[in-house]
Amino acid sequence: MELGCGWGLAGIYCAKKHAALVTAVDIDPEVFPYLKLHANLNQVRIATMKKGFAGVTGEHLKAIDVLIGSDICFWDELIDQLKRLFLRALRAGVRQVIIADPGRSSFEKIGEYFVRNGSGVMLDWTAQRPRRSQGRILRIGSIDNTSASG
Repeated sequence: MELGCGWGLAGIYCAKKHAALVTAVDIDPEVFPYLKLHANLNQVRIATMKKGFAGVTGEHLKAIDVLIGSDICFWDELIDQLKRLFLRALRAGVRQVIIADPGRSSFEKIGEYFVRNGSGVMLDWTAQRPRRSQGRILRIGSIDNTSASG
């Protein structure tokens, strides 16, 4: 499941490269035509769900193995919603939550919470192409699933 999917490029990548069954979630239904266009171009199918973070229930999450999101922690008002969603996901049996961000303070606060409770690890990332950029990744799951070497 890709949270705050926008045009769904991360989910499309997972579907194409890993044959993943992907559900793309966004509160804005106007993004779905673009997502479907990109999915068609990449010859994959992506399910869509119009929901905000608070609307994604344990029932929605119970069949999900991995929850991903990119650039979704952009407001302080989202911190508590995302914490609750990630905890709900773990309780529902999601094996791993992987969230990428440029490193905003709101993202760092969420990361600190999960690192402190022992279920998360924060990682730095750098891309060299098409131009150098960097950010942070939060991996949440069982202690065995969050080691930095994996």
